[in-house]
Parts: sequence; structure tokens; C-alpha cells
Amino acid sequence: MGTVYKRRRIWWIKYYDDGKFYRESSGSNKEADAKRLLKQREGDIAQGKVVSIKTEKIRFDELAEDFITDYKINKKHSIDRAQL
Repeated sequence: MGTVYKRRRIWWIKYYDDGKFYRESSGSNKEADAKRLLKQREGDIAQGKVVSIKTEKIRFDELAEDFITDYKINKKHSIDRAQL
């Protein structure tokens, strides 16, 4: 149903739930941890539980600051409009 694969040093999992494709980082450099996470996700799907991937919450002002920083680093010409 799903597979594990390595991206750089971290192991990831990919699986399907109700026709929808999911990828998720195990956050570990150990293949066994990724396999354990995949089994957990597959078990949740088999039990009909909603698969929820944890996401970080970010504040708007942090996002806006990152946006401006990206414009500065990449020397975007429209930075003046972005800073309004």
C-alpha cells in the first residue's frame, strides 16, 4: 500500500488514502522509524481514522518577514511594492 524512501539523510513515506496521495517525512535517518510510521498510517487508514499530518503553525508577521527576505536575497525588482 505504501513505500519508504530516502531523501538525502531522512527517510520518507508515501501512501494512498481513498485515492489521495500522501508524502510524509519520518523525521529520522533510520529506515526502521519510517517503516514504523508507515505501518501506523496504514493501520489508521484500515481502521477508518482520518489521516492527519502534523503541520506547524506560523504567524502572519513571520511569513511576511520571510517573504521580504526572499525578495531581498533574490534581488527582485518589485521589492518596493512588496514592502507596502
